[in-house]
Formats: sequence, C-alpha cells, structure tokens
Amino acid sequence: MKIYLNSVKEDWVIDRLKSEWSNLNKDITTRHIFNADIIWLIAPWTWKKVKKLKNKTIVCSIYHIDEIKFDNKDLIEFKERDEYINYYHVISKKTYSQLKKITNKPIFVQPFWVNKDIFFNINDSKDLRAKYNFKIDDFLIGSFQRDTEGSDLKSPKLSKGPDRLIKIFSFHYQNNKDTKILLTGKRRNYLIRQLENEGIPFYYFEMVDFETLNDFYNCLDLYIVSSRYEGGPQAILESAVTKTPIISTDVGVASEILSKESIFSMDNFQNSRPNVEYAYKNAKQFLTPEGIKPYTEYFKKIYEN
Repeated sequence: MKIYLNSVKEDWVIDRLKSEWSNLNKDITTRHIFNADIIWLIAPWTWKKVKKLKNKTIVCSIYHIDEIKFDNKDLIEFKERDEYINYYHVISKKTYSQLKKITNKPIFVQPFWVNKDIFFNINDSKDLRAKYNFKIDDFLIGSFQRDTEGSDLKSPKLSKGPDRLIKIFSFHYQNNKDTKILLTGKRRNYLIRQLENEGIPFYYFEMVDFETLNDFYNCLDLYIVSSRYEGGPQAILESAVTKTPIISTDVGVASEILSKESIFSMDNFQNSRPNVEYAYKNAKQFLTPEGIKPYTEYFKKIYEN
C-alpha cells in the first residue's frame, strides 16, 4: 500500500501535518502520485490537480463547511469534486454532521494528531517570559490563527470570529490593564488594526518556528478561539496538550475536548473558565505516535477492501 498526500506549501499546519505523516509512515508513503494506491487530499482546495486520476482511490479531508459563504456556487463545486472522491475524512463530529447532508460517501471522523516532540507543557513560565521579554505581570492572551479574509488584508474572516475576539480582548483590557495580546501567524492585519484603534497593547510575531510556538503556548494565561465555524481548530488540541488555559466557542472539536464551562457564546463569555486538566485528559490520546495510528489503520482497511 502506498499513499500520496498533496500539499499547499504555505509553511503552516497542513504542510506540517504532511511532513509529520511522511516521517512517521515512510514505508507506506510515496512522493509520486502515479505510484500511489491511495491519494489523500489533505488540502482539498487543490483537488483539480488530481481529478484526472479516476483509477485511484481518493480520500478527501474536509475541515469545516462555512455556512456564511456556502452558497449555490459552492455546492455546485462540491458536487463536481464529489464525483472524484471515494471517501471523506473530517476532524470533528460537527463537520461530519454538515458533510453527511450533502454526500453519501463514507466519512471517517478523527481529529488530527499532535506531535509530542513539538507541543508539550513547560512548567517554567517565568523563564520563558524573560526569554521573549514578556513581563511577568502581563496577563497574556493568545491567538495564533489568521483573521483577515483574502488578499485585501482588510476584511475580517468572519468564520474565524476576529470581530468577536476584539470584543473579548477589550473586555479583559478594561478590567485588567496588565492584559496584553500575543499574536502569531500571517494575515493578522484586521486584529492588529483593531487593537491599535482601541489602544490595547500587543505583541506580534508573524511566523515563528515550532520551538517558539510551543514556548508561546506555555507563556499564556489564556488562549481564545472565537470562531463561528471550524474543523478543529488545531489550536484547541495544541493548547490542551501544552496545558494552556483555553476557552472556545462551540466549534469543531471544542465540545469533544473542553469542559462545558470552557465553551462560551458572546452572551456569556465573561463567565467562561478554562479547565486545563479536563482538556489535557481528553487531548492526550491524540499525541504521536498513538494519535496517528487510527489513520494508518483506516487507510489499510480501505486498501484491503
């Protein structure tokens, strides 16, 4: 059995997952698409590059269906792609519920693994903060995913909820002037502009290596996911395994990983509370190498059938 994963070369989560898969499954991974028995469209938006390979078994990952933007045009394109797909993969039960309404293909539900060599708890936040010149008294709130829609770098990506996030940041800053925001990732333009307009202090590191990213998680007092729609997000699992306090809207895997008091709406976010141990207990099953085994077993089952 040989599996080919496509890539997007964005130097972010999907490419990292592809690299981790290849390193942990060298015996069943091929770099040559024509040698593959199974093509894993881990980046589904690139599907047109493989649509001529009808003799191959194709597994397509779908992360979330953005109901804000999912109109007739999107449905037509989905149905066109669906003709080439044999199996689907989703990373949350919520996306499964969305996807099963528009396809009759088999759907595999499994959150992505978390590389334990990259993401882990460091019980020494004082030294970590000194390393990056963060003040020990800062109440650091983190957000590490993009918030701007498209190439204009102005419009908020509403599915990610940056308009919600700035309201929560403002609430914390009004109640605690030691609050500072820690941002990483590309396309943070919307939030940066809003933070500047409201006078909320922040740190911004556009792209960081994995060691630094793990350090940042371990520096935080709070991580916030404010999305309207998500597949994961991976930040929920990464926060959980690094024992970073996190609260989230009820999207993606949030209800599968976080406690009820850690899940909020915009009507009650002031009352949400992180439960670090609860989240870690639920997330640790996804740490490598155990977290990747359900995928290899699933592909083996497909191949044998």
